[in-house]
Amino acid sequence: MQTIRLRVNEKVYKHLMWFLNKFSKDELQIIEEDEEFVSIQQDLQQELTRVEEGSAEFIDLPQLDKDLESIIRKHEA
Repeated sequence: MQTIRLRVNEKVYKHLMWFLNKFSKDELQIIEEDEEFVSIQQDLQQELTRVEEGSAEFIDLPQLDKDLESIIRKHEA
């Protein structure tokens, strides 16, 4: 599937959505870009940039398990 991003005038939006909803879910998927979506997308882009630049910090699975256990114990108390 291809992805298209459009900026649409409010008058056109209703008509465009009517048209797009005529397609089946297998043919077309509408992805709503609300504030949360945009925020998460920006966070992920920043993380990807850190990985590509080599400035990202990684931990191994045993350390992740240890950190999660610590967080769980803290919130159970």
